[in-house]
Amino acid sequence: MTDYELIRYDVADKVARITLDDPTSRNALSTSLRRELVAAINRAERDDDVSVILLAGAGPVFCSGYDLRGYSPPEGGYISAQMFDRWTDQYARNCVKDWLTIWDCLKPVVCKVHGACLAGGTEVMSMCDIVFVADDARIGYPPTREMSSPDTGYFPWKMGMAHAKYMQLTGSTISGKQAADWGWVAKSFAADDFDAEVEKEVAALATIPVDMLAANKGSLNQAYEMMGFKNSLMMAIHWHTASAWNRPNAGNFGKIAAEKGIKGYIAWRDEKWTDIDYRPGKDGKPV
Repeated sequence: MTDYELIRYDVADKVARITLDDPTSRNALSTSLRRELVAAINRAERDDDVSVILLAGAGPVFCSGYDLRGYSPPEGGYISAQMFDRWTDQYARNCVKDWLTIWDCLKPVVCKVHGACLAGGTEVMSMCDIVFVADDARIGYPPTREMSSPDTGYFPWKMGMAHAKYMQLTGSTISGKQAADWGWVAKSFAADDFDAEVEKEVAALATIPVDMLAANKGSLNQAYEMMGFKNSLMMAIHWHTASAWNRPNAGNFGKIAAEKGIKGYIAWRDEKWTDIDYRPGKDGKPV
């Protein structure tokens, strides 16, 4: 695939820039966008002119999460049939397969996060090798409050136990600066300096020989896989299945969304957390 509708793809100075670009949904991860993103990562891996892949988002936010407007199993390659639906959770299974494309790519994937990165967007972000965020970015996984556990269970691998449990149990959102302080991401920068600082980091990284980058990434990844990283992701799919479909309150999302719409459901879900969730004001400080 070389023609894209929902992303932009450019190569210059050894860097492949993949930009999520679906302003109508704030870069929500639809089946079509995911397919284009995976294809672009594979394309960059095969390109001898690319040493580093930079993933970013166009518009006011990096990614608003998975597209809740539905998906078409045949388009996404899901196994959708009576013997597999519900108990195997084909949606979560294929989310993990998609994001392991980032993990398994020989070349480092750098993620640049601004505005907001929520739910499924944090799965993409957290599977990248290096993440830079704006200080005032809003990052978190609110659906764990009521809808399901994460499709891609990255939390135990991206931060210490105290913070991992806080984030997944509460579904809270935090600032980009706090995410950096907690070790979830590599660095955060002031919004005014963000673009320039990320460009400096990526340009420097691209000067390292691509074979050296691949060796270092492979060495690190293998260590985490020996500790059970991939097995942990596969097990998290089953928890997603149970939480999304089988627990007693699993139908709340469908019932409330049908009555109040998705925005109404989100308002209902988050009404007790308005004084806790991070929401940047015009000056970047919490409001």
